[in-house]
Amino acid sequence: MGQGKLGDVALLVCVDQHCATTRLCNLVFMPVWFSPVMYKVSSGHVQFDNCNFETGQLQINAPGTCQVKFCTFNQASIILHSVALCVLENCEFVGSEIASVTVEGHPSSDRNWAYKHLMGLVKSSSALSTTQDPSNQETLGQLGNLRTCEIVIDADQSNFLPTSKSPQACDKDFQKENEINRVVCPARDGKGVAQDADSSDSSQSSSSENEPEDQFVYKLSHPVPSLSHRLASSLLGRPQSTRLSNLQNGLELKTLHQELQRDSEAQSLASSLQGCLIRKCLFRDGKGGVFVCSQGRAKMEGNVFRDLMYAVRCVQNSKIIMLKNDIYHCKASGIFLRLEAGGLIADNNIYSNSEAGVDIRKGANPFILCNKIHSGLRSGIVVLGNGRGIIRSNQIYGNKEAGIYILYNGNPIVSGNHIFQGLAAGIAVNENGRGQITENVIRENHWGGADIRRGGDPVLRSNLICFGYSDGVVVGEQGRGLIEENTIYGNKGCGMWIMSSSLPHITSNQIAHNSIYGVAVFCQKDDANDYLINQGSNENFNDEGEASNWENDLDGEDDHFSSRRPISVALIESNSISHNGAAGLYVKSNEALNVIANIIHTNQESGLAVLQSTQLTRVANNSISCNHLGGVLVEAECRVELRGNGIYDNRGPGVSSKGDGTILENDIIGNRGCGLQLLQTANMKITKNRIHSFRDYGIVMLDHVKGVVQENMIFQGKTKKTILQQVSNLEDCLIQNNKLLAFKKSDVPWKLENPPARPHIEETTRSISTAHNNQKVANVTARIATRVEGRCPNSRSIFCTIL
Repeated sequence: MGQGKLGDVALLVCVDQHCATTRLCNLVFMPVWFSPVMYKVSSGHVQFDNCNFETGQLQINAPGTCQVKFCTFNQASIILHSVALCVLENCEFVGSEIASVTVEGHPSSDRNWAYKHLMGLVKSSSALSTTQDPSNQETLGQLGNLRTCEIVIDADQSNFLPTSKSPQACDKDFQKENEINRVVCPARDGKGVAQDADSSDSSQSSSSENEPEDQFVYKLSHPVPSLSHRLASSLLGRPQSTRLSNLQNGLELKTLHQELQRDSEAQSLASSLQGCLIRKCLFRDGKGGVFVCSQGRAKMEGNVFRDLMYAVRCVQNSKIIMLKNDIYHCKASGIFLRLEAGGLIADNNIYSNSEAGVDIRKGANPFILCNKIHSGLRSGIVVLGNGRGIIRSNQIYGNKEAGIYILYNGNPIVSGNHIFQGLAAGIAVNENGRGQITENVIRENHWGGADIRRGGDPVLRSNLICFGYSDGVVVGEQGRGLIEENTIYGNKGCGMWIMSSSLPHITSNQIAHNSIYGVAVFCQKDDANDYLINQGSNENFNDEGEASNWENDLDGEDDHFSSRRPISVALIESNSISHNGAAGLYVKSNEALNVIANIIHTNQESGLAVLQSTQLTRVANNSISCNHLGGVLVEAECRVELRGNGIYDNRGPGVSSKGDGTILENDIIGNRGCGLQLLQTANMKITKNRIHSFRDYGIVMLDHVKGVVQENMIFQGKTKKTILQQVSNLEDCLIQNNKLLAFKKSDVPWKLENPPARPHIEETTRSISTAHNNQKVANVTARIATRVEGRCPNSRSIFCTIL
């Protein structure tokens, strides 16, 4: 081992046993080929041009600076310790066994004489780099034979030695070697969703990082909760996308310039330059690309990272700025942030990685803007372990698992993204994940557009969720969340699929033209025949202790949680549910459910079908109209409360019940079947309703029904049928104090007044919601006026008029 010192540059050369001497002159002026050596610069400035490093290491300590251009690092690496500025340009890093570039420590405020010169050089060349698109650059070819190395050893700026060649001359010399080879994305495998484990990358840690690597396996293996037997008989075709053109235009992707203009912090990050600048470099066929730790700072522009274990790792309060890079074919995650890391990841092309494109963990909080994240073998972005982040205006598509996967108290802001054509869910929120998910376009995904399970509790607001190959929104076991003001349209499954063990608050959504149910509430996942074998949930974690820590390490409730109304029963309120291929709302649940102030209109089967309800299903102040079968269907052994609803102009019975409960103060008017039908062993208390059937009986009681029918106003329809049909055994049924109005053409037309036609939306919302929600309900729900007349022109009902 030889050691020499020239001026302010300390140079440590570590050679193997085959080397006899160290020739320092070769480092300065002669072409050199470096074989296992280590170069350590601690105070001056070092510059390498066209060098080849073989199994070596370049180490720069503050206040030293460094510039490396057109060099090849073959199983060699660069380590920077608190360096104020280092520039790596047009270099190739091949076959590293550790990170090719390690940036450690906060950039030093103690700057040497070369810092100002190097900063000026970077700024002068930035104008040229912005005129070209560095993201097109896939590979850097083999370097030429001429290699020079220059080490600046004088602390006096006047004695700074110029480089052997100008940047323009170097660009000209290596033009052929730096030609662009465009990347052709591999075709997406359409065989199905990958079921293999998605472990975090297990790349190397620096000596300053003592804790073990995370190697957790997270998995979203739930099968598609579809109803194949219903889908086959769906009466509606796939709606045309032109119906949503106006809405989609309002949710167009913003450009990076627009995103930076709206956020001063992101703009400041984009323009900042500290620590290490890496641009137009190629990292390939090694373990790691760039590792930034211990408050390090690094900026990467126009680089290519391919065939690595990981591209970039950023940990321990460090920050990275990544612009216009290509990251693909990594064996683990492309970009991995944890331990309060942050920065800006913008306008990158991240694709075909074996795990997540971007992995955000343990308090990391980056900006993820305007990237293309696609064709991954797992998820596009994962946020977990109290990870946060602002994820905006990205295109996330063609990934085999969720486009964005949030779990273990991950809590990002996800806004304005286009998430489409994924082989699983568009956005999955699982294992106590949270997040604010607003104004995204989520379309054409193979599973649910949004999938919420196992304590997931996001805010899902103002998204367009459309044309999915399964359901629009799935709320699985123990799912929660506020789901409001979304447009859920044209999905081939249900608009919303809700498990009875979940507690979502579903309000003010437009749920229309879905092929099966508008909203389905189930006590089981689906019929067994609709599920593939071994497709149940079986998340596997290699380190359960760490997983438990994440789950319990809550960092305080966020504003959007404190402002939400707590609910103890699943709540579906103030939604418009229309034109769906089966029932508007289908309930097969074993837990309580509140259905308040919804419009359920023109669905292909019943408006509301309650097939199983061991706990009370409360249905209050809804408008249920013009559905192709009945308005409300209640099966045997179900418990319901119908209060204050307007049930109008359905093609079957207004209400048909075999179950138990209360029907109080409803307007059941103008239905083509009977107004109210009680069958089998129904036991209902029917009080203070206004009931009319256009061509059938007002009330029909058959079989062995029980209960009380009193103080109702029953209108006779146009036919000669009686108002009340009593075929049942009346010993257990009390009928009293009902007002029966026969049909007479000469009579003054009946009017629904005192009170006016139900539902009384404004009165209801005052009692169940805040003043803010009142305004939204008024906008979503139309005013309804109803009248009953003696004459019905063209034999059609005019009882329900929606203004």
